[in-house]
Amino acid sequence: MTDKITAVKGMNDIVAPDSAHWEWLEARVREWFARYGYRNIRTPIVEPLALFVRGLGEVTDIVEKEMYAFEDRLNGEQLALRPEGTAGVVRAVVEHSLLYDGPKRLYYMGPMFRHERPQRGRYRQFHQIGVEALGLAGPEADAELIAMAADLWRELGLQDVTLEINTLGQPPERQAHRQALITYFEQHRDQLDADAQRRLYTNPLRILDTKNPAMQALVEGAPRLLDHLGPASLAHFDTVRRLLDAMGIAYRVNPRLVRGLDYYHHTVFEFVTQSLGAQGTVCAGGRYDGLTAEVGGKPAPGVGWAMGVERVLELLKTQQRLPSVPVPDAYAIVPDAAAWPQVMPVLRALRAAGVSVLMHAIGPDGLGSMKSQFKKADASGARFALIFGGDELAAGQVGIKPLRAGADGTVGAQTTRPLARVADWASELRAPSTPRTAA
Repeated sequence: MTDKITAVKGMNDIVAPDSAHWEWLEARVREWFARYGYRNIRTPIVEPLALFVRGLGEVTDIVEKEMYAFEDRLNGEQLALRPEGTAGVVRAVVEHSLLYDGPKRLYYMGPMFRHERPQRGRYRQFHQIGVEALGLAGPEADAELIAMAADLWRELGLQDVTLEINTLGQPPERQAHRQALITYFEQHRDQLDADAQRRLYTNPLRILDTKNPAMQALVEGAPRLLDHLGPASLAHFDTVRRLLDAMGIAYRVNPRLVRGLDYYHHTVFEFVTQSLGAQGTVCAGGRYDGLTAEVGGKPAPGVGWAMGVERVLELLKTQQRLPSVPVPDAYAIVPDAAAWPQVMPVLRALRAAGVSVLMHAIGPDGLGSMKSQFKKADASGARFALIFGGDELAAGQVGIKPLRAGADGTVGAQTTRPLARVADWASELRAPSTPRTAA
């Protein structure tokens, strides 16, 4: 027997009924972004390796340890599966000169890839929904993006999501802070774990993000970036905070929040929850004014965020905020295969009128008995069974049998409707929330 081929570890299939929740979330988010004037952009999954090395930083964890990088065996190009969405969006904006006529507000959805140890909320193929505002330099853009995410959680009915913010200042200020960190940690080298030893001279800011309990006291005593910021950086951060206060958005300033990518400066933020264990960050982002220049374009400001789709869905599930899985309005029961020429035009007309109909299909054992078809109709969740029996068809009619109790708690009686006038009675089958579709 041939060995069964299974999915790559950490890369998961999304099947029904779970896929319905993905579609629901994507639709809600698209509607939400439209209120803010954001438009969709779709970039390739495979990008030049140099995009992430230059854009994210050569000594970041993503580039050093997590990225799927490979050589194209046909032409020798160095390529990578995208580990995040921002760099590719900025590359596309630069390549297509999208800023020639002013700022752009863009959003994306899709899979990202990082070679990590799979666990709850962390997979090797994971999905992000993100927004990027290019060409907007002011702190009001930072605050609006944060508000967009904060209010999205409210729209989705999510609780236990808190906002943490910080500022990373500008590159010269970060450089001065970097040197202060090196000097400080050199004096306490014996307390550094292996990860911190490795980062000491390449990316000391990441030491502040350590999860090692034994290093927390040391990190708390490290030099603070806020002490190295000039008036312009402090004013930018103060304005962001004032705008959040004005909108009534609660937050906590976390001076150890640094994010893991080199392109960030000025505002950075995370939305975190205690409901998902170790993988508590559900959305994160910040300002990245230098990224367009890093990928070969003219300097332009930018700010954005991305949320983890799997984590948001898991949080919605934990808090019982996911909607019911959609079910068909009706299930077509067909006792005799010879009736298909009469049945299928009726089902087509019903669907054109906005009715969702699940058609019973011939299985390995044929159509099956009426009893077995009714069982499948009931299992489908449909509200009605459409009975295309010989007597009904001979009379030019279809039997309609309610399968669920109505508002009064009772199941209605079976009725018949004429096949020739589907449009007259199709609306009787639609669920109250089902939108009408023009015929």
